[in-house]
Amino acid sequence: MARYRGPKSRIARKFQEPIFGPDKALEKKNYPPGQHGPNRRRGKKCEYADQLAEKQKAKYTYGILEKQFENLFDKASRKKGITGENLLRFCESRLDNTVFRMGISPTRSGARQLVSHRHITVNGGLVNIPSYQLSEGDVVEVRERSKSLEAISASLAKDSTTFEWLEFDKTTLKGKFIKAPEREQIPENIREQLIVELYSK
Repeated sequence: MARYRGPKSRIARKFQEPIFGPDKALEKKNYPPGQHGPNRRRGKKCEYADQLAEKQKAKYTYGILEKQFENLFDKASRKKGITGENLLRFCESRLDNTVFRMGISPTRSGARQLVSHRHITVNGGLVNIPSYQLSEGDVVEVRERSKSLEAISASLAKDSTTFEWLEFDKTTLKGKFIKAPEREQIPENIREQLIVELYSK
């Protein structure tokens, strides 16, 4: 399964945000990476650089590679509504992201692993495709024989965040994807309009 395997702390420092989850390196070095550290002179970025950086941030945040992201944008642009918001809704509707949002895994990469290792079912059937797009009313559940996994228990013990577009029962490890979220419900700090401008060039 294709996914980003490079240095995660470096990316988090580049965008000054904990893109891959809590990061001690980001706390210790709250400046972008580079040979000269905080003393490096950094010129003002051009419009294209801002747009490109925003696209990269969205890709890293959701763990999506370039071709997949392009396909999602194409799908979002053909759907009725605001393209940028449609794009984020498609990202949020991915199975791996939903498993992460439900608190079954503390990170999206961990959620992706749970899905690909066949620990998650959708509407009663096993689904091992992290990019699987959920539809309104789909039921997401931890497979019966996987409910005792220590990684899942540890994640649920720490996580207490709830989202309006999801239902989840920590006792049965069963939840429902109520509907794709509205833009104001999505907590990610992504300026989707810059991504639309980039692809519109």
